[in-house]
Amino acid sequence: MTDTRQKWDDIYTRGSGAPAQPCHLLNDNAHLLPAAGTALEIACGLGGNALFLASQGLQVEAWDISPVAVDNLARQATEMGLQVTTAVRDILQQPPDSGSYDVIVVSHFLDRDLIPQLIKILRPGGLIFYQTFTRTCVSSAGPSQAIYRLADNELLRFFSDFHLLFYREEGVQGDTTHGFRDLAQLVARKPAS
Repeated sequence: MTDTRQKWDDIYTRGSGAPAQPCHLLNDNAHLLPAAGTALEIACGLGGNALFLASQGLQVEAWDISPVAVDNLARQATEMGLQVTTAVRDILQQPPDSGSYDVIVVSHFLDRDLIPQLIKILRPGGLIFYQTFTRTCVSSAGPSQAIYRLADNELLRFFSDFHLLFYREEGVQGDTTHGFRDLAQLVARKPAS
């Protein structure tokens, strides 16, 4: 077992037991989802996004490195009467196949080498929902190492060839006691051709 996998197994074993919730980006922009299609949540953790996508009528796959997280998600999906196909899969070691998904959701995970794969596996006209931590922040939430945090506007640059539908990154602008800080959020559509 890898150190990374053990770390996440330990985190999910100690979890609160509360039902997983979708990330703010997906919840706030659900109106942009297609009425049907295939969806993938990468680094799904306890699967709040996957459960939400399934509740919206999408065919959902959810992958994570932690069997503890994946087992918890599979149990929750069954209890809720939702169909979610789960897999213990290290996305960095086993990248997905090409052109398979209409929607991809990534929240609180960043590996820059994975971005070209995400673009490749998203179908033309498909949507990426991406939310993760930024280096410009006002709290200690999120990873402590800068490599796992986005530079200013970096998320925009990753998907610069896509049609931007939604973007938010407030940084330290204005009154930092208000707003949605420490994260960048993006919803974008892959060009149809």
